[in-house]
Amino acid sequence: MKDLKNTCKMAVVQAAPIMFNKDACVQKAIKLVKEASEKKVDFIVFPELFIPGYPYGMTFGFTVGSRGENGRKNWKMYYDNSIIVPGKETEELAKAAKEANCYISIGVSERDIDTATLYNSNLIFSPDGELISVHRKLKPTGSERVVWGDANKHYFPVVNTPWGNTGSLICWESYMPLARVALYEKGITIYLAPNTNDNEEWQSTIKHIAIEGHCYFINSNLFFTKDMYPDNLYDIEDINKLDDIVCRGGSSIVDPYGHYEVEPVWDKEAILYADLNMDKVPMSRMEFDVCGHYARPDVLELKINE
Repeated sequence: MKDLKNTCKMAVVQAAPIMFNKDACVQKAIKLVKEASEKKVDFIVFPELFIPGYPYGMTFGFTVGSRGENGRKNWKMYYDNSIIVPGKETEELAKAAKEANCYISIGVSERDIDTATLYNSNLIFSPDGELISVHRKLKPTGSERVVWGDANKHYFPVVNTPWGNTGSLICWESYMPLARVALYEKGITIYLAPNTNDNEEWQSTIKHIAIEGHCYFINSNLFFTKDMYPDNLYDIEDINKLDDIVCRGGSSIVDPYGHYEVEPVWDKEAILYADLNMDKVPMSRMEFDVCGHYARPDVLELKINE
C-alpha cells in the first residue's frame, strides 16, 4: 500500500430528495455541498438515488403479465426526471465539487438517451470538477427491476484518491460476496455504500464488511416522509399504505475494525462529519488482508468480466 494522506475529512449527507424533481434535487445537493464545504471537508457522500429520489412503495402498475396505464404515466414522470450522464446536471455537480475543492459521490437515476433504459447509478466527481467515476447497480433488488435495468457497463470502477482507492457498491450489491471481493482486489481503503436500507440488520452487515475488507465503510442513507411524494402522481394507492416516515436513515461511518466512527443517525436530515485516520487501514490488515497475505489464489480465484 502506497503512502497516503493520514487524514480524510468525510461528510456523509442524510437528506430528503425533492421527489421526482431532478432540478430541485440538484440545487439541494449543491446547497448541501456548500454547507459541508464550510467545514473544509475532503469528501462528501450522498445516498442512493438522491436524484430524483427513491420511489419506495410504488408498483408503477406492474402485476404478473400486465401493466396499468396510470403506473406507466408515473414511470414516465420518473423517467423524465432521471438524468443523462454526462449532461447538464453532472456539469452543475462537477462545478460544485470544484468550488468546494472536494470529492463528491452521489446516487442518481441515470437515463440512457439511446435506449430509454434507466440505471441506478453512483457518480463520483473530483475536486478538479471532473466526473471521474460512474458505477451502475449490477442487479436492482426485488421490484426495483421493473424500474431500472441491470448494469451493462461501469461495473467496479475505483478512484485513486490521496487516501487510497475508493469505490462504491449500491445498497444490496453489498450482499453480493463476489462483488465485494471485486472491490477488495482493487485495494479499496474507503468503501462507499449509498443505499436506502434503514433496518437494524443492515448495521450488522456494514460492520462485517468493514472488518472483512479492513476499510472504512461509508453508509449514506436517505431520510424522507410520505408527504414528500409529488401531488401530481396519477395513482397514490400504494403510497397511502406507507408509514408517515418512509425511510428512517441510519447513516453512519464504520472504521476498519468494525467500530462506529460515527453512530447511526435516525429520523432526521443531517450531515455526519468524521476525520478518518487512514493509518488504521494498513494497521488493521497486519493479521488479515483479504486479498493479500490471507488469500489463497492457488485455491480460490475470482474472474471479473469487465
